[in-house]
Amino acid sequence: MLATMTPRPHYASTAVRPGWQDLPEPVRLLISRRFSGRVSAGPSSGSGFTRGFAAVICSDDDAQFVKAVNSADSMHIADCYRREALINTVLPADVPAPRLRWHEEQDGWVVLGFDAVDGGRMPSEPWKSEELSAALDAWATAAEALAHPSAQLLEAGLKPVGDGGDFDDWRALVGGATEHRLLPTWTPFHLLDQLADLEAGWREATAGTAVLHHDLRQDNVLLDTNGAAWICDWNWPCLGASWFDLVLLLATAFADGYDASALFARHATAQGVEGEQLDAALAALSGFFLVSGAQPPHAFGSPFLRQHQTWSGEVVLRWLAERKKWAI
Repeated sequence: MLATMTPRPHYASTAVRPGWQDLPEPVRLLISRRFSGRVSAGPSSGSGFTRGFAAVICSDDDAQFVKAVNSADSMHIADCYRREALINTVLPADVPAPRLRWHEEQDGWVVLGFDAVDGGRMPSEPWKSEELSAALDAWATAAEALAHPSAQLLEAGLKPVGDGGDFDDWRALVGGATEHRLLPTWTPFHLLDQLADLEAGWREATAGTAVLHHDLRQDNVLLDTNGAAWICDWNWPCLGASWFDLVLLLATAFADGYDASALFARHATAQGVEGEQLDAALAALSGFFLVSGAQPPHAFGSPFLRQHQTWSGEVVLRWLAERKKWAI
């Protein structure tokens, strides 16, 4: 296990969500009409970083995973739910993702109903080897299906990774645009020039035309009763190199003592990828997460979001340091 200065978040309990009885009665009725007979709600999902409702709803003959958010309180999350509904309906059939059944809006509430994963649960923390293998296999299957985007996916307006900005946080620190005091005291400021140089190559390193999930975290993976992995929460897809999605997923494996570089090299999406490309991605993500984690708490998000970002940044940076034989 990797020793970090930042406490590791417990990803099964990062969310602060309303329960079934906290939803307005008209929203509960809207959801109930999607079932035959009396419904019962499971506990709210403990994972994630939004304050939207998320739980499995059951009747005698059906089970669905339902998300709901009030756009008046969380317009950004409501837009993400709408985006997810659009993307989910045009994912190729081979992508192992729970499928959207319905999408309704009422009185400012955005509500989605998905197939419930049979026995769905997050992978263990720390990773068990068979569960990590299942998650890596699921992404290999998804990446193959998404290597050449369909016309429907392209019509959904997918943009290249980084289209809305740049991973330039280490360069901003070097140039003085970001103050050093914002970052944790253990940040290796003596390595800023090397980190900035690596970061500068991230865009070329990760360029591609495949569809990325773009948020392939451990808590966006569900395992079913047979041990197969399903990839959830398709809110942020973009275009790039398929292997870019591996980095954050394998960072958690690195934190659990796995040889992340070896797992990366063996993965189907990473064939032909040079070490310098991986290093550029690690540099870019480490700076992004550390600077993001240093920001004030998010007013409408989880109180654990900044901890997640700082821990992720530290783990990715330590993975890069191991590869480069840096002392941090």
